[in-house]
This record gives sequence, structure tokens and C-alpha cells, in this order.
Amino acid sequence: MEIVFFVNEFPPFVVGGLGTYAEYITREFIKIGHDVAVFSTHIEGAPTRDIYKGVEVHRPIVANVNIGSVLSMFVTEEVQQWSEAGREYFGSIMLYNLLSASKLVNDLVRTEHRKIDLVVSHDWLGSIGGILSSKGLNKPFVFHLHSTEEGRSGNGSATVKRLERIAATEAERLVTVSYAMRDHLVTLGYDEKKIRVVYNGIDVDKYDPKRLAPEESHKVRQDLSIDDNEYMILFVGRLSWVKGADTLVHAMPEVLKGVPNAKLVIVGVGDQQELLKHDVEKLGLQGKVVLKYEFLPEGEKMKYYAASDICVFPSKYEPFGIVCTEAMALGKPVIVGARGVSGFREQVVSDGPNQCGFHIDPYDSHDIAKFIITLLEDEELRRKCGENARKRVLEMFTWEKVAQDTINVYKEVMP
Repeated sequence: MEIVFFVNEFPPFVVGGLGTYAEYITREFIKIGHDVAVFSTHIEGAPTRDIYKGVEVHRPIVANVNIGSVLSMFVTEEVQQWSEAGREYFGSIMLYNLLSASKLVNDLVRTEHRKIDLVVSHDWLGSIGGILSSKGLNKPFVFHLHSTEEGRSGNGSATVKRLERIAATEAERLVTVSYAMRDHLVTLGYDEKKIRVVYNGIDVDKYDPKRLAPEESHKVRQDLSIDDNEYMILFVGRLSWVKGADTLVHAMPEVLKGVPNAKLVIVGVGDQQELLKHDVEKLGLQGKVVLKYEFLPEGEKMKYYAASDICVFPSKYEPFGIVCTEAMALGKPVIVGARGVSGFREQVVSDGPNQCGFHIDPYDSHDIAKFIITLLEDEELRRKCGENARKRVLEMFTWEKVAQDTINVYKEVMP
């Protein structure tokens, strides 16, 4: 199969889970005998066309073409009211899509006589290019929704929501990342008959606890001033309301009453940085909560997982949640938000012989504290949950399985 991917993020431009997903899934497609051409965002220094780890990548340059002065002719009144930075960003997304679609249809297909079987877009950021290319080439169109505007930001942008709806209407299949997301899409009025669920994956060879030397974990704990007789609770993620780091901080006074030798480490960046600092001071948690405002490289992040005793991700909205899969792959027991749209709920078995952690109400700091204490007080339970977590990832969340499940969906729309 000859597949075209319109995905905003692809190495070297990676700002979140989508870029990692795109890198691994396309590489896996190549392994199992399919060809992929990716159209992604250009950043300074990156080639406009190259082969990245076996995957063909096109990155049209939009940096020197500012369409802000004429944007009002093409976009909704809502976008016209956005800040200058917002309008510039939206304009760059439009240009990326238009230039990519033009290059695919006119250069790759008409000039180079490339054969294309399927056009695929990821989220609203790649929707315009996918729709235009599908129509221009008369080829099937599949739309991946990794999250929705409603879920990411509450009410959100009417323009972005409209783009999502148009792409979903044009697509022959919608692929999403969890059954929680499927149900969410159905409640929003998306066509249930089109929706297919395929989980995200992880590199289980890279995220293998046996590959990380104990000295590396010890060094991380040392750098964070966590003694051998102290417990390390880890949160990794974007510091925004939806991820729940603030509620986790508010759970710590209760945790410390039950387990005085516990410490919380929060790693990430986002708009809650000042709020978290204020809450730590207000609650008198200096020395018990370590705030590390960084976007850690993958190798360094793995060492933090390995150094921790438990990982806690109290998200209020999480279509899938790759941080949980990463922690589980490294054999860590996990406590996760399981209310509303929660892909965590499908990853983490919360009881029985295959238990790998606990589900909590992410709005309730007492609920979070209760299960942190339960895990920290029971060494055997932590060991069992960690072993089961790794086993579950090997069964459910490998890239081999994700790629084959995705291809099976794609085959549904092939003539």
C-alpha cells in the first residue's frame, strides 16, 4: 500500500506525543511492506525532502510567507479576532496544508508519476491537506482524531471544531486512540459506523527496565535530593489544568500524614508553573515537592521513570496518555485519572490478578492521596503491579500490534 500522511509533527519537529506516534507508526509500516510519504512542518535547518529512518518526508517552507494581511479573506470572523500570534499560527497551518497538497498532487503524482493508494490526516492540523489531496487524486481518505477541540480546551475554537467535523464527514473511516474517545466522539455527533479504535504504542525494547543501570536511577534520585529511605512519586506531563498536577500537589499534605518519607517530583512545562510554585509555598511543602520545569529528552525522562517508586497521572481528559504506557513499560505501578474521557482507564487494570495500578477521581485530592498511601505502604503490591504493568504493555501496546491494527482499518476503505 502507498500511504500519504499529513501530520503536523514529525522529527526533528516534535512537541508532543503526536510526533513520536508518527515517527514510530510510519517506520513500522515500512517494516511490514508498505510505503509512506509524510508531509510535515518545516523547521530551520531541516531538509524540505529527505529519508528519515527509511520514511520519505516532505517539509514545505512557510516561514517567509506571512499571509496575515490577507487572512481575513479566507477565514472565519472568529480567527480574525485572535491575537496576532494566533492568526500567524493559523496562517502557517493553512500554508503548510496547501503547499503540501499541491506538492503531492502536482509534483509527486503528476510529474513524478507516483502511485498513491490512500490519504491519511492526523487531527485538524493536517485536515485541509488530506481533504484537498483526497479529492484531487480521487483516493480514499482516513482521518485520525487523537483528541478533540472540546476535550483539549473545554468549549474551544468554533473554527477548529468545524475543521474536525468537515474532515470527519469527508473521511471514509475515523481512527481514534481509545474506546473512551470513541464514546466521546459519538456523544458529539460523529458517525459511529465510521469510527475504529486503535491504541497507541511504545518501543518496548527501548523502554525496558533491564536496559537502565541502577547507577543511573541512583544519580537521578541524588540530584533530586531523594534519599534511599524516601519514596519518589513521579508526575510527568504538560502543566495545565487538564493534566491535574495542581490536584496532585493538594493531595500531598494528606499523603505525608500517612507516609512522611514521601517526595513528589513534578516534571514538565506549562501555564501552571507559577500556580504550582505558589501552592507548594502556601501548603508548606518546600522540600517535599520538587518542581522541575523542563521538557526532558526521552533518554533522561526514562531515567526519571526508573528512579521513581510510583507514577501518578491524574488527568481530567486523556484520550490515550502515552506517559502512562512509558511508565508501565518500565515496570512502574501507576495511579491514573479515570473519570470522563480516559484512555488511562483502558491501559491500567485496577484490580484482580493482572492489577497494575489504581483508577482515581482526578478532581478529588483525597482519592488521589488514599491510593498513593495504599501503594507506598505495600511493597509486595508495588512489585506485583509493576510486573503486571510491563506484561500488559508487551501484550497490548507494541508498535507491531498498533501498525497491523491500523493497516487493517486502512484496508477497509481500499477498492
